Amino acid sequence: MSLHVHWFLPTHGDGRTINRRAGDGVGARAAQRAPARDYLAQVASAADQLGFDGALVPAGLFCEDPWLMTAALAQSTRHLSFMVAFRPSLLSPTLAAQMAATAQRLSGGRLLLNVVAGGDRDEQLRYGDRLEHDQRYGQAAEVLTVMRGAWSGRPFDFVGTHYLVQGALTARPPDPPPPVFLGGCSAAARQVAARHADVYLAWGEPPPALRRLVDEAQALAASAGRTISVGTRFHVISRDTAAAAWAVADELVTELDPDVVRAAQQRFRGSESEGQRRMAALHQGRMDELEVYPNVWAGYGLLRPGAGTALVGSHEEVADRICELHELGIDHLILSGQPHLEEAYWFGEGVLPLLRRRGLVDRDPAGSEQHRAA
Repeated sequence: MSLHVHWFLPTHGDGRTINRRAGDGVGARAAQRAPARDYLAQVASAADQLGFDGALVPAGLFCEDPWLMTAALAQSTRHLSFMVAFRPSLLSPTLAAQMAATAQRLSGGRLLLNVVAGGDRDEQLRYGDRLEHDQRYGQAAEVLTVMRGAWSGRPFDFVGTHYLVQGALTARPPDPPPPVFLGGCSAAARQVAARHADVYLAWGEPPPALRRLVDEAQALAASAGRTISVGTRFHVISRDTAAAAWAVADELVTELDPDVVRAAQQRFRGSESEGQRRMAALHQGRMDELEVYPNVWAGYGLLRPGAGTALVGSHEEVADRICELHELGIDHLILSGQPHLEEAYWFGEGVLPLLRRRGLVDRDPAGSEQHRAA
């Protein structure tokens, strides 16, 4: 399978620092970019023109709504798919099926679904969701079951732990149904992905650790009589030379307050999310020795929740690491950088051409080759 490379839409805002609240400095590094539609349209258009397959549209308390933002941005792009993150505990499964079907039609078949069960209990409570971690994944499995049933074009009945549904139906089913991505390192997450997802997602870790996750995900899917693709999520800092890339990485952490980092690490170690705990374990809160594998840098995870690693190096080095990831079974790569507009060009003009020449990536910058869904 070819490698599908996706970008990221910063619907929580963008900037040049790891600390999004950094505003005490001077000059360009202190400037923060609001998640305005026009700016996000620039990022989406750049990803579209550079040849990325899709873009992740995140969900969360501090993000713009991913469904509405996707509906707006799909109109200003031609080939780019939109990977909408949605939390199944916050929507009726039949309503989610209808929303996805409409989004698939409005986008011309460019919808991807990223199921996010949620790993931050405080944030879940803000939304009124009181379920425990594993219960949320059980609920996600029921939501996906009802959604696929509603997409069948026939009334669908379901009796589960969380839902009692009678005659669920999508009057105009999506054609094709959007591929489902589901992430999480816990046993509950991997079991649900094996039975219900098309793509299992893991946050970026050193390749040996990712290989174990790939093997486990595919073995679980096989035991359920299914096959599954695997994807991962990294930040990226790619430059013409390795020295230039590492200088950018070093600058991102030089201004971090050690006390703020320690407080963040304490929160991460106590997180319900096993993936978040694994991110914290990569560097143990140390602000030196952040290269945990050749060209894999854990600096983002000092302060940022979520994906905490970045691919850092020259364009050739970053392409080499991506080839290594693909060889161990990664079929989808979701990337981001800061600021997202500029980094899309650094990667899109520096690394994507190398991946095309190596035969890993199908779509060219002009989009002349048909985008292939997962």
